[in-house]
Amino acid sequence: MKRTLQLLLSLMMVFAVAKAADVFDDIGSAIRTGDARQIARYFNNNVDLTVFNQEEVYSKAQAEMVLKDFFSKNSPKSFTIIHRGVSKEGARYAIGTLTTTQGQNIRTYFFFKESGGMAYIQELRFEKE
Repeated sequence: MKRTLQLLLSLMMVFAVAKAADVFDDIGSAIRTGDARQIARYFNNNVDLTVFNQEEVYSKAQAEMVLKDFFSKNSPKSFTIIHRGVSKEGARYAIGTLTTTQGQNIRTYFFFKESGGMAYIQELRFEKE
């Protein structure tokens, strides 16, 4: 019985890690293609969005519009996740570099909050390197 419980817990951990990787991959792919709508699918009801030095808390719909505008001015060429991790509070995050067609490198951060078994973007930041 104890061994079965350990096996079940191990499997749950494997699925949780795989699910986290899928979310990171989905967001990374959407950033790479400049797909604001795909990213917005993962937004929490309110999102802390920073574009360069402009930081604001937006509703999900507003944040999607700001993101569309950002991508129209900063057309993605590539995006690479450099680091993934978990904060002391348990929030998952990723840090990456967005390279634009204009040759600009933009440091990108996104932080997830878990709610009801789903991962939602709580904060998204784009900062000039």
